[in-house]
Amino acid sequence: MGCLWESASGSQDYNSPRGHYYALQDNINTLRTGAPVDAKTGPLPTACWTCKSPDVPRLIEEDGELEFFTGKWAKYGSQIVNTIGCANCHDDKTAQLKVRVPQLNRALQAAGLKTFEESTHQEKRSLVCAQCHVEYYFQKTEWKDAKGDAKTAMVVTYPWHNGIGKEGNAGVEGMIEYYDKIGFSDWTNSLSKTPMLKAQHPDYEFWKTGIHGQKGVSCADCHMPYTQEGAVKYSDHQVLMNPLKAMDRTCMNCHRESEEKLKGIVHQKYERKEFLNKVALDNLAKAHLETAKAIEAGANDDELKEIRKLIRHGQFKVDMAIAGHGNFFHAPEETLRLLAAGSDDAQKARIKLVGVLAKHGVMDYIAPDFDTKAKAQSLAKVDMAALSAEKMKFKQTLEQEWKKEAKAKGRANPELYKDVDTIDNGKSSWNKK
Repeated sequence: MGCLWESASGSQDYNSPRGHYYALQDNINTLRTGAPVDAKTGPLPTACWTCKSPDVPRLIEEDGELEFFTGKWAKYGSQIVNTIGCANCHDDKTAQLKVRVPQLNRALQAAGLKTFEESTHQEKRSLVCAQCHVEYYFQKTEWKDAKGDAKTAMVVTYPWHNGIGKEGNAGVEGMIEYYDKIGFSDWTNSLSKTPMLKAQHPDYEFWKTGIHGQKGVSCADCHMPYTQEGAVKYSDHQVLMNPLKAMDRTCMNCHRESEEKLKGIVHQKYERKEFLNKVALDNLAKAHLETAKAIEAGANDDELKEIRKLIRHGQFKVDMAIAGHGNFFHAPEETLRLLAAGSDDAQKARIKLVGVLAKHGVMDYIAPDFDTKAKAQSLAKVDMAALSAEKMKFKQTLEQEWKKEAKAKGRANPELYKDVDTIDNGKSSWNKK
């Protein structure tokens, strides 16, 4: 993994998910968000708060969308202090389902789909999830504020311009075409010097093209199943990361097989995904390392142009297939198709690299071993000790200032959330050996 996302923030830290309640604190604690020392420092933009708190739509409404997306992540550290809650998906006056961020409707319109307001209630029970559980990028947008000062906003944007969910296809190739057309890349892999695309969490796109999405089963039907208590029926808001843990309220509402048989089918889908996933990631990592060797041997950009294109496209296909953790269940055929297509791109790149390496006198190169996290991070030159020390210093200084200001101004009650800080209770693995 380290070779694939070398020099991207994803190579620094990748932990197990633990649900909406912890999303805000995990965003603060992750090594990916760096260790800012004030409101203007740190590696990431304000956009990295977008899906973590109901304070985000409040700030967009108060400051304006472009101002919200302008500046560094630390700019809003004392403002965004409440974890994901009711106001992310509901109108705070009527409690009706509501989209609280502007980018979703723009993306739906770009894809030729109905807006949230035009959709049925059942469709809205998935669209509120599509506010966050989607592929996106930060669109660089130049603008001027009321004083006429020139600013640059990094606006969250979904690459749906070529459509999604058409005829069993999640639209990944269309996204690649769109990204290539606008010349966008998330980062450049410093091993292969390839401009790369990082998939986020395209759960909605894959669900939409899978059998449940095609049949009108919403995200909420499985992840927030209806629950009966006496005469009261309600959607359970203890969001299930794994609906198989409550099959009597999820799967068994529609399926007639036994719970054990259904679990076996799901496990089989998972095993098939894992098999192709390992093959694809191995091919891609070796393609990066072999490209790095070709550069070292004297290969120029013209010789590597097509190879880098294959690596870029292949890795995005594979990343899209696995970045949504439930894709193997939501759309198993599409997941396997993309893993196979991405692996094929990587193999084509590696075949071309044999010729390039031979041209420069390299006849017997074998990519170094990267079968452990430590080996991969060494190849990617990730200094976990230094990054962790910087993060701990941030948590002991600037984060404490954020908490004090938020409490003083009545924005949040830190006592309600003291148990979510992974540094205190050790529930996260990032700082463990």
